[in-house]
Amino acid sequence: MKSYRRVLTIAGSDSGGGAGIQADIKSISANGCFAASAITAVTVQNTLGVQAVYELPADIVGGQISAVLSDIGADAIKIGMLSSVDVMKAVAQAIQQYHPINIVLDPVMVATSGDRLMSVGAVRTLRQELIPLARVITPNIPEAEVLAGNAIHGQNQLAETAQQLAEEFHTSVLLKAGHLEDDVLTDVLYDNESHQCHYYESIRIHTLNTHGTGCTLSSALAAQLAKGLSLPDAVGKAKEYVSKAIMEGADYRIGHGHGPVHHFFDQ
Repeated sequence: MKSYRRVLTIAGSDSGGGAGIQADIKSISANGCFAASAITAVTVQNTLGVQAVYELPADIVGGQISAVLSDIGADAIKIGMLSSVDVMKAVAQAIQQYHPINIVLDPVMVATSGDRLMSVGAVRTLRQELIPLARVITPNIPEAEVLAGNAIHGQNQLAETAQQLAEEFHTSVLLKAGHLEDDVLTDVLYDNESHQCHYYESIRIHTLNTHGTGCTLSSALAAQLAKGLSLPDAVGKAKEYVSKAIMEGADYRIGHGHGPVHHFFDQ
């Protein structure tokens, strides 16, 4: 009997369809896996930005996770935006009952504008209760700065910071270079399982359609881990997918702001 490779995404809903749960499901599906979801919040959102956020009750978030894992199961879990301490604790408690091995945590803490999206207490809970459960975390530079407590000024600091975070949290770290001004971007994976650094180079694609790239990358990574790839190979496959999705979606126009990537460019 055939079986799907299953990925559970735990994140907020984006009514505009470009990021959050919607981007996760598209990315997981495009990478050949079955997508299940636990919604943490409902946003009023489009390509121009977020107008409002309604956080779901913690017991409902935890209940969704338990319902999926007790019946369908998961070969990997992607965790995205969690804004409150109560929701974080509910997620951690629900996950720990089932001992999943491939948890990809995208620590969404800083908006594109630079505004902090998490309270100090929520960041503390993220550090203490969720990051230690992850096989790999995928911070961008502002998020890595919050976690490390250090400013990052250039490419030459990424490997050192990734290793610092990996050693502190006992997890692997994929540190994304997209906030640098360079035209050639090099993301750095510090693989805490082999204690080695891996480098993934890509060319910056100049387009407005980059909404949801972080969600798309972390979900693609979870899908590739669910399919049994090693962590460095899974990162490589996920990076290839996202780069192609950005490139293929660069010339589309949808909405009046920052559009999405083209998740299904092969179809």
